[in-house]
Amino acid sequence: MRDIQKEINDKLNEIEEKKGVRVLHAIESGSRAWGFASPDSDYDVRFVYARKKEDYLRLDELKDTIDWQLDEVFDINGWDLKKALKQFARGNATLFEWSGSPVVYRTTDEWAKIRKISEQYFSEKAAIYHYYGTANHTFHDYLQGETVRYKKYFYALRPLLAAVYIEKYHVAPPVLFDELIKLDLTPELRKAIDELLEIKKQTTEKDESPQMPAIRNFIETELIRQKEIADSMADDRNRDWSALNLLFRDVMGY
Repeated sequence: MRDIQKEINDKLNEIEEKKGVRVLHAIESGSRAWGFASPDSDYDVRFVYARKKEDYLRLDELKDTIDWQLDEVFDINGWDLKKALKQFARGNATLFEWSGSPVVYRTTDEWAKIRKISEQYFSEKAAIYHYYGTANHTFHDYLQGETVRYKKYFYALRPLLAAVYIEKYHVAPPVLFDELIKLDLTPELRKAIDELLEIKKQTTEKDESPQMPAIRNFIETELIRQKEIADSMADDRNRDWSALNLLFRDVMGY
């Protein structure tokens, strides 16, 4: 049997050796982390890495991402530590998801410090806009026909439920879909989601099925509501970079 965990760790070792970097945190970011992978889902591996100290003192700055592999099995890419910390400062919801992924391939004590301090930079407004935008794109591009790919329902449902979670608890939402559906949902919607989860376990990425009215109606209604909420919120991003600057110097040993 194929040992995917070992393959991923071997690839991370290869990245460190060939790129001269150190992986601080590596996780699963796609449907496997969200808890609704199809039988043929690929592995979306994301990582944050640090270069050698002297590389951050170069005038010819190095690329701040590593795009390692993209095929039917693996989608592997990473961000430089400096880029990641800048994105935390901007309230980048995707990076908060990487930090909270339940599927961790590799991590470090340094990342534990980063995760703790990053909590000071979570922006409710930025996150709700992000989740609204993701769901809105999915809804208009993939959920308009009489039949739809059920996986696309999750790509609209999950971000909208994440936005509802933020509205209720004012913190970064959990990554697992099973955690999000613990929210107070209507019986009709909960029943439809349970049915959707059962069907999803047995279908592939490209299978299409009839629309589910309870789920479609929720998506349509919640898109309007979350857009109104985000528009009405004050900008809550933390503009004080001092904690992140100290953190960067600490991790790099300056």
